[in-house]
Amino acid sequence: MDQTTTGPATRENAFLAVCAHTHLFPGARCRIRDLPDPDAFAAAPRPIELALRFADDVLTEAELRTEGPAGTVLRVAPYTTGAGTTIDDRSWLIRELDPSDGELVLVLGGSAPP
Repeated sequence: MDQTTTGPATRENAFLAVCAHTHLFPGARCRIRDLPDPDAFAAAPRPIELALRFADDVLTEAELRTEGPAGTVLRVAPYTTGAGTTIDDRSWLIRELDPSDGELVLVLGGSAPP
């Protein structure tokens, strides 16, 4: 993939998650592709590795975590946007898991505790 900037190299077993923006924020949506049975996953989420692709084609590692008191959390590795803005690593609460059109849509809430 031709990228002007990237995050860390992504793991081979990670599911692709496509985000419509160059960064994440409360209310942002990411669509996880090729997840077997998105309906079952939404009903009973489990930890998985993700490769987040942003609107500027930047790719970075992330993981969906389900353990802990915060519930389902998206942990994102640091990356640099296509415009050169450095984004630190961050964790996001997942407000909603919505199976839609054979994919799973993550809707972000606020920041998760570290």
